[in-house]
Amino acid sequence: MKLIFATRPSALARWQTQWVIQALQQAHPGLECETHVITTRGDRVLDKPLPEIGGKGLFTQELDAELLSGRVDAAVHSLKDLPVENPPGLTIGAIPLRADARDALVSEAGYDIESLPTAARVGTSSPRRAAQILAVRPDLRIESIRGNVDTRLRKLLDGQYEAVVFAAAGLQRLGLDAEIGDRMHVLPLDAMLPAPGQGALAVQCRGDDAQTLSLLAAIEHLPTRQAVTAERAFLEGLGGGCSVPVASHADVNSSVISLSGLVASPDGQKIIRVHGTNADPLELGRRLAAEAVFLGANRLLADDQ
Repeated sequence: MKLIFATRPSALARWQTQWVIQALQQAHPGLECETHVITTRGDRVLDKPLPEIGGKGLFTQELDAELLSGRVDAAVHSLKDLPVENPPGLTIGAIPLRADARDALVSEAGYDIESLPTAARVGTSSPRRAAQILAVRPDLRIESIRGNVDTRLRKLLDGQYEAVVFAAAGLQRLGLDAEIGDRMHVLPLDAMLPAPGQGALAVQCRGDDAQTLSLLAAIEHLPTRQAVTAERAFLEGLGGGCSVPVASHADVNSSVISLSGLVASPDGQKIIRVHGTNADPLELGRRLAAEAVFLGANRLLADDQ
């Protein structure tokens, strides 16, 4: 048996793909795997914020085309980068055990949000992160930053920013959390609610590829899938993407899913929070999205268009 994986060129994307390959080979001794590196538009266009050039699909469209053509069998994504709707013919074949879903603030001086100097420059291209930071510290200067993890760290060390926000899981997967040490401040969920699906991986494949789906089933983690399904249902219910400040995070305890959701104005001055529980992740996410709309989320989203 052999599987061919598409992967983006960044160190993190390659690490994630290799992690999935190793997990599959442990589950299926003798399984052969190879990778094809594909550079997406999101990897090439680094001088503009993501919302200005098309959002999440910029990191997936080229990989989708390779899958649909049959040239590769699977592609590994950070789930937060995937649009909420799969392209026709594709499916998420496996969602492994989730890593840390939180965000992390990295600075040379080890600041947290509250201790950053007045008018400090904070690098992020995420409206979600920007809104939640400005809600606490409206004096801070949010400045766009693009590039892979190493590029963003280098810009921080070069003095272009006083702090930069990363997904904690990315730093941890690359082993950079130990190197950064106390310069990294992991943000608690009550201070920074993450993007839907953050910290989770998604292994995408063709929906009619029974052999690949059977192989991927060995690394599926049902509680993670339930949690991220609720989070993404909340996002889908709001009709949002990475261009609007929307956040959600779910925990699963036995059969009960607990979901928190947030919608904010870009300046962080208006924030709507919702919370609920249910055994059905889709129903829970959609219900909380409807509740957020009832509380005025549609007006915040409309103002951001």
